[in-house]
Amino acid sequence: MVLDSPAYHPPLHPEVFHADPQLKSGGKKKECPPCTRAQQDPLLSHLSLGRKESDASGPGGRTKVLKPLRGLEARPPVRSCLAFQGPCSWMHRSESSCTVNRKDWARGQIRSAASLPYLPKARTEEGAHTAGKRSPCLLVALRPANLEAERERFFRSSCSYNPQFEYGESVPGTVLEKYKEASGQFLSQAIGIISAVLEKYGTYESFEASNGGKLLTKCQIWSIIRKYMQKEGCSGEVVVQLTEDLLSQAVMMVENSRPTLAINLSGARQNWLEGMLRHEIGTHYIRGVNNTYQPWHSMEGRKQYSLKPANPTEEGLASLHSVLFRKQPFLWRAALLYYTVCQAGRMSFCELFHDLGRYVQDAGVRWEYCVRAKRGQADTSLPGCFSKDQVYLEGILQILRHRQTIDFRLLAALGKVSYEDVDHLKKYGVLEKARIPHFMQDLERYMQQLNHIVTTNCLNDEELERLMPE
Repeated sequence: MVLDSPAYHPPLHPEVFHADPQLKSGGKKKECPPCTRAQQDPLLSHLSLGRKESDASGPGGRTKVLKPLRGLEARPPVRSCLAFQGPCSWMHRSESSCTVNRKDWARGQIRSAASLPYLPKARTEEGAHTAGKRSPCLLVALRPANLEAERERFFRSSCSYNPQFEYGESVPGTVLEKYKEASGQFLSQAIGIISAVLEKYGTYESFEASNGGKLLTKCQIWSIIRKYMQKEGCSGEVVVQLTEDLLSQAVMMVENSRPTLAINLSGARQNWLEGMLRHEIGTHYIRGVNNTYQPWHSMEGRKQYSLKPANPTEEGLASLHSVLFRKQPFLWRAALLYYTVCQAGRMSFCELFHDLGRYVQDAGVRWEYCVRAKRGQADTSLPGCFSKDQVYLEGILQILRHRQTIDFRLLAALGKVSYEDVDHLKKYGVLEKARIPHFMQDLERYMQQLNHIVTTNCLNDEELERLMPE
């Protein structure tokens, strides 16, 4: 994500939560059932509480206990938005977010780069006359203009028709070239993770029902979000919106020059919501804030210090934090995305759709995975893939492989950097104002949970070392 607000200094006030369009337009606020926090917090009037993610300690294994770094001790919550003060205001994230160009930012509008299938259609009316002057957002360009029509035609054909996608904006050839080849390096591990879930639960839907918990009400979601923001000391910095329009679990964007997190109401489950917040806020947002203080905050600075790309570390770390502290921290989504891309590289759309039937029962969900893997293609009867989604599992396995030697607090404090650059950069890093996610304060417990993730997903250190030798 790129957060671009060079002249913005947010007021010192609590976060603004928009539960529905009525609140944005000045309409009356809908009442929620009473709760004990109503008098303490008028913004969260009448909230009921949802249970936090279950905690489980896994097998022991080797545990690395790191001493607190000077300047990185737990610090009290701050009320101002440090990410947007000072000379540098760029924060970079990867695909599962939104990007803003300067013209859109000046008008207080966003251009989404959310992961498919949630990609907004091209704007008409007000912004149409300038559309040709903008460089296209990558994932807007990769969203087929006829997606809904082809979806209907595909299912009318009893899933025997290969979609013929059309694109409203020219798809960058260099990008398609970069991501045209799928990797099979971790295919065995991906299948192993998927198989472990199905062996234990029969179907993913059964796993979700058993472990995710009940769907939360809006009031319960607000309560969990408020508590989490207080844990990270970022109350008042991130606007949160609830919506029923997202097909992904959540998306980060910039709206009216403020970092904004949109959460899908239909995916907010009792035991998994905090994991999503650790992914988006505790990892992407905090590392982005810390990055603004570093001498490599700009592209010129990254070149000066010879930095490797932030991914796959960025998405790998965030994905691990999504399942951290779950009793059953299966890496299903990362594994299935990796597998789907591998198969797309050698299958048509129809073949891929039917192949995924062995793992995913829901036909609508299978369609979405196939579109992600086939985006950028026009004739999907041909083999081919868009391999960017493999970054999640690749990053996860790299971090787990080196978890005994990574300084995780420094990895967070140094900003948007690869784990491979931490040792090189630690003597240059600006750590006085660095934030550390609350779940990294107890490093011994943090390492135990990483070990638990390894065991749950049928991985082992010998296998990881063989796959990724020094």
